[in-house]
Amino acid sequence: MTSQRPGDDRCTHRTPRVVAARRLATRSGRAEAGRFLAEGAQAVREALRYARVHELFVTEQAAARHGELVTEARRSARVSVITRRAAELLSETVTPQGLVAVCDVVEVPVERALAGRPRLVTVLAGVADPGNAGTVLRVADAAGADAVLLAGDTVDVHNGKCVRASTGSLFHLPVARCASPAEALAACRRAGLVVTAADGAAEDDLRTAPDLAAPTAWLLGNEAHGLAPELLAAVDRVLRVPIYGGAESLNLATAAAVCLYASAMAARGAPT
Repeated sequence: MTSQRPGDDRCTHRTPRVVAARRLATRSGRAEAGRFLAEGAQAVREALRYARVHELFVTEQAAARHGELVTEARRSARVSVITRRAAELLSETVTPQGLVAVCDVVEVPVERALAGRPRLVTVLAGVADPGNAGTVLRVADAAGADAVLLAGDTVDVHNGKCVRASTGSLFHLPVARCASPAEALAACRRAGLVVTAADGAAEDDLRTAPDLAAPTAWLLGNEAHGLAPELLAAVDRVLRVPIYGGAESLNLATAAAVCLYASAMAARGAPT
């Protein structure tokens, strides 16, 4: 397959491949094609290393700044030089970086995500904000989590904002989707995980948890409404992050970071 080089005829916003790629900005378009867009140097770099990239769209200016990425992309993907207008069409940011990769979706079956003996898993149930989901993916990756499960009506992790917020972590660990939180909890139990819900109103907190080092699946709920009572009743334990100051609560990503690191550090014998 041939690739364009800077200086060749450029793809415009009317080029059929650009128009088709633009449809990947929608959830229905991604579902139909089985592909999504990764925008920006960091996301493209990680996509080239850990995922299947079909095509890299790049402006002449971005190709000059990131020549190593263009060279790497040419080894396995089509590279197409695009106009600034086409870059604006493909971008979801105010200032496009001029680098957009078309990648295969990264979700895997839940059995594959939980294969082996996972020790730390994140389950998102009803999380609606793609920026929050992407940040939790980044936190889970940093804490050494083995997988992230998306349960029920949770945002698509291939959403552009989620991909950017994950800063490449989307490509580093298995991500699976379950039809419902109940299905996710059952899968975690089959994998030998203690299902632990994070809830600000819990009676017990991280300081009193008996065994944070045990293999754990942390269940995190909707940003505004938290977890439904029936879900809280279905888990093995419910814990809250202690708040020592006057803040009413923590946001989702911050709470996720505290909970995941509490488990990760306990499993490694570090004081929490």
